[in-house]
Amino acid sequence: GGRAAGGHGAREGGGPGAPGGPAPSPRAAAAVAAARGAVGAPYAWGQAGPHAFDCSGLTSWAYARAGVFLPRTSQGQLHAGRHVPLEQALPGDLVVYRSDASHVGMYVGGGQVVHAPRPGAQVRYDPVGMMPVAAVVRP
Repeated sequence: GGRAAGGHGAREGGGPGAPGGPAPSPRAAAAVAAARGAVGAPYAWGQAGPHAFDCSGLTSWAYARAGVFLPRTSQGQLHAGRHVPLEQALPGDLVVYRSDASHVGMYVGGGQVVHAPRPGAQVRYDPVGMMPVAAVVRP
């Protein structure tokens, strides 16, 4: 899958100063690759790919591509793995937002998530702290 030219400002990888923590699992890396490949797809409520997504549809679809089956809702995904501190987030971790767990994105490294923001918006990169983080979940 060729990458579209001009992916405005989305930095790849963690750079030379990346902390020497554990590397993401091969499954997490595959899910990150799937999520990155979905950038630019339209948001559509209730859709779980491959051509349109809602927030939890994107994360569940990306993990399904890696052979990991997650609950379909952001509330379900809140309980789909081990909670880790935000400072220890690894690419592939799910970032669940707001106290009601109403939004979820996938951490991709470099302080960024890929997520399906809302109707009328496309799947995109945003800063991990774009809204209040409820939990970071490692499936």
